[in-house]
Amino acid sequence: MLRSERHARILEHVSARGSADVRELTGLLDVSGATIRRDLQHLSGQNLLRRTRGGAEVGAVGLEVPLQHRAERLRPEKQAIARAAAALVPDGAVVGMNGGSTVTEIARILAARGPFTVVTNAVNIAAELILHRNITLVVVGGNARTASYELVGPIAERTLAGVHTDIAFLGVDGISAAHGCTTHDQLEAATDHAFADASDRTVVVADHTKVGRATFAKICPLAEIAHMVTDHEADRAELVRIRQAGTHVTVG
Repeated sequence: MLRSERHARILEHVSARGSADVRELTGLLDVSGATIRRDLQHLSGQNLLRRTRGGAEVGAVGLEVPLQHRAERLRPEKQAIARAAAALVPDGAVVGMNGGSTVTEIARILAARGPFTVVTNAVNIAAELILHRNITLVVVGGNARTASYELVGPIAERTLAGVHTDIAFLGVDGISAAHGCTTHDQLEAATDHAFADASDRTVVVADHTKVGRATFAKICPLAEIAHMVTDHEADRAELVRIRQAGTHVTVG
């Protein structure tokens, strides 16, 4: 297991449970206690969690796993989701994209396929696409979020109000029949909603860890989502509830 993936799993585990001890994490990741202690010390130094005697806990604010720690997590599943999602894009379409590791995988597929126009607020996606001559790139400005590499806020929302996309891909932190689409940050949620408002068709891409989950800031209800693409590990009962709410579901 890559160090970055191990860190991502530690952060997700602590986030889900509020705290974890070294013995618990060694069993989860099948590594030595010394390795876990070094990992916890590193993550604590980045203010991503708080070290405790014998383990770690979530800090004073809700834990959002930064993008650099999510990129390698569940990568085969995310790539499968991305392939299924990219197949929904007609040739020559104008495509909206917010940030996130799964949406980044879609961008890579479309860059190889082209031509497309891509409207994005994610600086990492923009950096990957800018050298592709078959991609017309529009970058939405705003306040930069270090956790997601996204530009968010009123500037982004005003820009998106002045454009139209044929299809928009949203990466989310949670999607459920009960709570719709959610993320960790209120500014990010409002910008994501602006992406949906600007598009003829909004598609949520979410690996199974996001399905049935709700986080702090609401993006939109399921009624505004035409399609969701997820992986084979997603909770089947929740997928049935999402379908019953009127959202088409594809399992990549």
